[in-house]
Amino acid sequence: MTKVLSVLVALAFAGAAVGNANAQTPYPNKPIRIVIPFGPGGLADITTRLMAQRLSERTGQQVVIENRPGAGGVVAANAVIAAPPDGYTLFVLSSGIILSTSLLKTMPFDPRTAFTPVSTVAFFDLLLLAKGDSPLRTTADMLTSARANPAAFNVATINPGSTQNITAELVKSATGIPMTIVPHRSSGEVLTSLLRGDIQIGVESYAALKAPIDAGQVRAIAATGEKRSPMQPNVPTLKENGVDAVVVGWNGIAAPAQTPKEVVATLSGHIRAIVDAPDFKKRVLDLGTEARATTPEELTAIVAADAAKWAAVIKKAGIEPR
Repeated sequence: MTKVLSVLVALAFAGAAVGNANAQTPYPNKPIRIVIPFGPGGLADITTRLMAQRLSERTGQQVVIENRPGAGGVVAANAVIAAPPDGYTLFVLSSGIILSTSLLKTMPFDPRTAFTPVSTVAFFDLLLLAKGDSPLRTTADMLTSARANPAAFNVATINPGSTQNITAELVKSATGIPMTIVPHRSSGEVLTSLLRGDIQIGVESYAALKAPIDAGQVRAIAATGEKRSPMQPNVPTLKENGVDAVVVGWNGIAAPAQTPKEVVATLSGHIRAIVDAPDFKKRVLDLGTEARATTPEELTAIVAADAAKWAAVIKKAGIEPR
């Protein structure tokens, strides 16, 4: 009887072990959704899709991209915040979203606490672009034209809360010219307005408008980095031309707050392996963007530092929260 009881107890423990093993199915074991707070064709969209394709290959799971532009990223962010914190719904966190904490009077969430940072994907400068046949060829040309008729001088960006939009706000503040900033839903719409002559300057990344820039349809007259980009060494920075508006943006991946640490670590490991691969770095560099991954802790520090930095910049520039 004792022998039979021992066998039954052993079987019970074995069954429990199998049950626990089944309950702890390795992540990921179903499709992953990445929500982008910008329209298709923009820098965040392009770099995220490149990364997502390789993430799908590494994990054997489908990675679905969902674009939800508008409302300063609030709609997209809310969709992710409301999702279960299990690593299957992710958010493209960007420098623009962090900027919004200082630019907007009220936000329905705090990006510093609503998300668990996973890794950055890309860092980038922005370009001030004119139509290919525009008489505006330099920063001086732009400022002279804007001062002559500020009410008719329009600058296009993607949606409010984007890095592009805050860049335009900084240029406006730094120059003291009351030019009109016109938000658009996507990079494609910015290009259309620029080619149609509805606006005089567009603020966008090289990656987002690479084809029309390379074809000469639009022309970069200035860049926003601390120094000239190696991809466009002939394009001077705003800083070189005396405009105090230096902007280096980034985008990356975040999960809802409370996502398990082991899931975040797995995701971060995959993304860092993808972004650090030489062929991925070259592909992104060809787009005028630097591929650079971080640990969750490093991205958390970047988010905190950017929030503090941009709060000081916006206050110094006298930009009123809206």
